[in-house]
Amino acid sequence: MTDRRNILVTGASRGIGRAICDTCLARGYRVVGIARQFAPEISSGPGFFPRSLDLADLDGLPAALQQIHREFPAIDTVICNAGSGRFGALEQFSAAQIKGLIDLNLTSQILLAREFIPAFKGRGHGDIIFMGSESALSGGGRGAVYAATKFGLRGLAQSLRAECAGAGVRVGIINPGMVLSAFFDQLDFRPAAEEDCHLEPKDVAEAVSLMLDARPGAAIDEINLSPQKRGIRWSKKT
Repeated sequence: MTDRRNILVTGASRGIGRAICDTCLARGYRVVGIARQFAPEISSGPGFFPRSLDLADLDGLPAALQQIHREFPAIDTVICNAGSGRFGALEQFSAAQIKGLIDLNLTSQILLAREFIPAFKGRGHGDIIFMGSESALSGGGRGAVYAATKFGLRGLAQSLRAECAGAGVRVGIINPGMVLSAFFDQLDFRPAAEEDCHLEPKDVAEAVSLMLDARPGAAIDEINLSPQKRGIRWSKKT
């Protein structure tokens, strides 16, 4: 495997995804970033190749991923970070909202893996890292649909780990607790501001680096990453 990785990162425009991109670029890796849109100040730079794509558009996603793969055939690492959250009692969700959350948080991740795994197997190496959640470990009130997507993602990672190991392809998942990021901008709660009550995007990016730095032949299957304490701020009455 070459020292200079070619990495695809989804959800690359902000938060955890942006921190992962910055960390990888600082190491001299080439990074293809996928997001629905990019701010002008981060839309270009040495080694960074942004591509606008809505992963929730499942009808067009397979062809779009094939095009990106053709454009960047050297991609050897895929970090499936994109996702969104919606919380509330199950009966508060419409059928469309349930489908939308599953499409983005789970189905699009399956399609991403399906696109790149054959090439990784053919080369005899490659890394896929999924961004799970503490909700993949334990369900909680107001989070049934979100937890279902993350439990599914964890099962996907575990199954692909077993399926791909013989071909030299490593598959892992990171399960962060609450990260102080734009993820909560449209929600009615967020982690407390105290530094020991939340994670920062760079904490998750460091966990990604830890997985990627494992020597060939060794694999870190799963990382559960949490703030030292738990604290929540409510932005409005619920």
